[in-house]
Amino acid sequence: MNFTEEQIYRYSRHIILPEVGGGGQEKLLKARVLCLGAGGLGSPALMYLAAAGVGNIGIVDFDKVDFSNLQRQIIHNTEKIGVLKVESAKQFINNLNPDVKVTAINERLSSSNVMDIFKDYDIIVDGCDNFPTRYLVNDACILLNKTNVHGSIFRFDGQVTVFKPKEGPCYRCLYPEPPPPGMVPSCQEAGVLGVLPGVVGTLQAVEVIKLIIGKGQPLVGKLLLYNALNAEVRKLNIRRDANCPMCGDTPTITGLIDYDQFCGIPAGGGH
Repeated sequence: MNFTEEQIYRYSRHIILPEVGGGGQEKLLKARVLCLGAGGLGSPALMYLAAAGVGNIGIVDFDKVDFSNLQRQIIHNTEKIGVLKVESAKQFINNLNPDVKVTAINERLSSSNVMDIFKDYDIIVDGCDNFPTRYLVNDACILLNKTNVHGSIFRFDGQVTVFKPKEGPCYRCLYPEPPPPGMVPSCQEAGVLGVLPGVVGTLQAVEVIKLIIGKGQPLVGKLLLYNALNAEVRKLNIRRDANCPMCGDTPTITGLIDYDQFCGIPAGGGH
C-alpha cells in the first residue's frame, strides 16, 4: 500500500512501532469493524478505532442524543441533543479522520436484520446494554464465524472479553441462562460512573486493534474484570462448554431464536 505523506505523518507513531509498522497500519486501513451502540462503550471505542485508522467502521444504534448521555457518551456534545446517535458519531469521526469510511445504521438490531448487517464486517464490537441483544449478537457471530469483542459495565465495575468462534468460548458458555427480568437493573436505574465506560470501551478498542494486526494475546478465553472504586484488575480463565447449545460439540441451537422470549421479556416489553 502506498501511504500519502499525510498518512505517514498521521500514523507515524504506529509505523515506528515494530509490532505495527507499515504492514500493520495497512491492515488497519483495510479492516472492517462494526460497533454496536454509539453510547458509553461505543463512544471511546469508535473514537480510538477511527484515530487508529480503521478504514471501514459501521455504527448500529437507533437512539437520539439526550442530555443524560453526555456524562459518559463523549463522542456526542450539547449541540447534538436530539440528533440521531449514529449521525452524531459519524460526524465526529469524519472530522477526526477522513481516511475512515463510516456507515451509519439507524436500526434496532433484531433477528430479522442482524445477519445482513453483520455479514460485511470482520469484527463485531458489542457495546449493547441488554441481555436479549447480547444473546442475539453472540448467536449471529457464531453462525457467521465473526469475532465478538464484548464489553459491559455496571455502576463501578466493567468487564471485557473476546469471543472468537472455534478458538474459545462464547457468551452462552459464560452465561448459559439470562438473569430473571428485573434482577439486574440498567444503568438508567442503578447509575454508572461516567469514566468507567471510557476505560472499558478503550480496552475493547485495544483488543480490536490486536486482532487486526495479529499481535499480542487477545482476551480469547479470558475475562478481564475492572473495579474502578478499588483500582483492581483481575483476569479469569473461561473455557468453552462442550455442552453449550450454540458452540458446543453437538449444538442444539442452529439458527436465531426469539431472544425476548428467551430472556423472559413480555411481548411488546421492549429492551
